[in-house]
Order: sequence, then structure tokens, then C-alpha cells
Amino acid sequence: MSTLVFDGDCGFCTRCVALVPRSIRRTTKVVPYQRADLAALELTAAECAEAVQWVGDDGRRGRGHEAIGRLLQSGGGGWRVVGTALLMPPVSWLAALVYRLVAANRMRLPGGTPACAIPPKDA
Repeated sequence: MSTLVFDGDCGFCTRCVALVPRSIRRTTKVVPYQRADLAALELTAAECAEAVQWVGDDGRRGRGHEAIGRLLQSGGGGWRVVGTALLMPPVSWLAALVYRLVAANRMRLPGGTPACAIPPKDA
């Protein structure tokens, strides 16, 4: 089963993954990195604190907007179309920019708290 790993300490992230439809959850495990077996997924806590991560059952990986695109693709049907669009230029360029803006400001968004702030890279 594919896995989407998110920051469970972030209220905004938690709210967002709560919106993942059941049709997608049948094919994808959605888990906070604080409760995931990161070693088995070959991820680090720092990677997961910085961006949502995708580990596909086929070995594909993605982070940020790519992880969201892969998650949507896993739902099939209309979700697959939306996910594929997120991964193809020029939509992917815009999606990457929007993801970076949201990630950098998630503590200011609805559900966000100071715990949502991404730690500095030198921390």
C-alpha cells in the first residue's frame, strides 16, 4: 500500500489530510510522520517536517506538490486526472509555487498553530 506522510503536529496539515476522500484512503495509508516507521519508508523526520512525502507501493517517491499529485492519482477516476495535471508542466510549476507558499505560511492558515512553522534548515 502506498503511504502519504504528513506533519501530525501541524493543525493545518491535519485538517488537510482529513479531507482525503475514502476512495483514496482505500489505496493509500495516510499517517503522521510522528507515528510512521520512517526507517522502513526511508524517510527522515526533517524531510517530513519540511514537506508532505509520498512513498508509492511501486517505489515512486514525491514530496510537496508531487506527493499531493501522486495521492490524487491513487484515487483513480477523476482524482487520477487531477493528480496527473498537478504533475505536468505548466500546472506543476504553479502547483510547486503554491505548495511552497502554503508550506512557508501554514502556521498562519486556518487550523495553523506555532507548531506548524517549518524549522529552519540549520536547526
